Amino acid sequence: MPDPQNCDLAASHCVPCKGGSVPMAAPEARKLLAALPGWELAPGAASISRRFTFKNFKQSLAFVNKVGEIAEKEGHHPDITFGWGYTETLLTTHAIKGLHQNDFIMASKISALENS
Repeated sequence: MPDPQNCDLAASHCVPCKGGSVPMAAPEARKLLAALPGWELAPGAASISRRFTFKNFKQSLAFVNKVGEIAEKEGHHPDITFGWGYTETLLTTHAIKGLHQNDFIMASKISALENS
């Protein structure tokens, strides 16, 4: 598990989960979450999520499309809800029914879109 103090999550890449992978425990998830302002840990540490706001629907849609491009490149896909002026992004690793390092890598890459 990467140390959030010594790891650039946005520079990392998602790797496929191997059979038998165990979901990340809440204390580990909280450590990685510390490097991701605005993201929230769900009760039971099964997922992380964040709401992004925009000036209009067009900007929300453009953001969703950028997230989709990253998700395809990384092979790790978030659940996204969007509408006029917002997107809500939820990350979990369905194969293990919980969090994996990939979720935090994707969260970091998605957060980086705010500054691009």
